[in-house]
Amino acid sequence: MTERYILASQSPRRKQLLEWAEIPFDIRVANTDESYPAGLTPGQVAEHIAREKAAAVAPLEPGRTVIAADTIVVLDDDIIGKPAGRDEAVATLLRLSGRTHRVITAVALRRDGKEMLFHDVTEVEFHPLTGEMATFYVDKYQPYDKAGAYAIQEWIGVVGIRSIRGDFYNVMGLPVSRVVQALSSF
Repeated sequence: MTERYILASQSPRRKQLLEWAEIPFDIRVANTDESYPAGLTPGQVAEHIAREKAAAVAPLEPGRTVIAADTIVVLDDDIIGKPAGRDEAVATLLRLSGRTHRVITAVALRRDGKEMLFHDVTEVEFHPLTGEMATFYVDKYQPYDKAGAYAIQEWIGVVGIRSIRGDFYNVMGLPVSRVVQALSSF
């Protein structure tokens, strides 16, 4: 890849995944509203937010491809966002305990008015978690910037996840192999 891309994200995980894939990039973010219209499916919600992030940065970087993403966690039909604080983070983990949820990451590629949009879904099943486990994790790792109140690559993922079906890196915040394929055809 000879192009140097723009990552429209401050996520250290997305930055790390692009580095691992040896994709050259610079980071540029713009504040965006992460609200969404009523009536969208969870995949459409993630795509809407990713599209807004790309659209906010693309005019600042003409001629360059912008990569934007948004990750959401869905349990049953409820979108679980980033926890507002400690109590909500612990409660979220206990809600996910012993159950299977979906992690949806949408990606928007944008350059000079051209756009590609897609999302990937990974199913994650947690072992039953105790209140002590959830509290330990939240107090030590403070997952307040993470949808679903956890990061799969941290302690809770190592000890608490029974299985995943789909792309592990999608749960980290970017289906990087799919991004590489999309960039080659964009």
